[in-house]
Amino acid sequence: MLLGAVVGLLAGLLGIGGGLIIVPVLIYVFEQLLGIPLTLAMPMAIATSLATIILTGLSSAFSHFKLRHINAKIVIWCALGIILGALVGPQIAVSISVESLKLIFATLVLFIAFQMTFIKPKRTESKVSKPGLVLIGLITGIISSFMGIGGGAIMVPALLWFRVDIKQAIGCAAFSGIVIAIFGSISFVIAGWNTQGLPAMSFGYVYLPAVLGIVIMSVFTAQYGAKISHRLNTQRLKQIFAVFLVFVSLQMFLG
Repeated sequence: MLLGAVVGLLAGLLGIGGGLIIVPVLIYVFEQLLGIPLTLAMPMAIATSLATIILTGLSSAFSHFKLRHINAKIVIWCALGIILGALVGPQIAVSISVESLKLIFATLVLFIAFQMTFIKPKRTESKVSKPGLVLIGLITGIISSFMGIGGGAIMVPALLWFRVDIKQAIGCAAFSGIVIAIFGSISFVIAGWNTQGLPAMSFGYVYLPAVLGIVIMSVFTAQYGAKISHRLNTQRLKQIFAVFLVFVSLQMFLG
């Protein structure tokens, strides 16, 4: 519940998904506090993170829908790629060694932190095509379901590159995050269905008590985070958060 409170606050404050925080914390909780081996704790943390996004992402997506920030054409064509990618990503995650999974996750976290701090969105003169949207969705779906994140850090810069309006890019990413979470969670449930050693109240690799505890708090604290964001320098907060992500990444690299 404490994790959910922090995740919700940061989501409302900085407009980021919670997976980058949820996954490392849950790995620690599962491994150190519940005694679950890392080979199970890692996919459980990713799967559980995705499951929380289904519920917490609905509120964000509905808000963008009411504001007419969701472009139907972008969402539909991206969703085709996302569904395939979100089904494939978890299967890759459970088929490689846990050490490889940890190193890949840490590398991607480091890249996202670098992007948040140093890389400014660039634009091309070309408009995005339908195959281009499917490709964006596919790449976003694979990486996001592999990491247990919503996908905004990948999809928004990609859509901005093709001159999509910033509000529509964020709105479409918010909606796409739900698609990633649903199909990614389904894939993790299937992958872990007959796996031995999972704790009670696990649904495949998804650990239901953690989903419930996180969601109960994050739904409320996200509202307060959004209110606070109007009074603070969110760009400076994002830089601080990026430093935190670098620390998380280095911790995973080192052990």
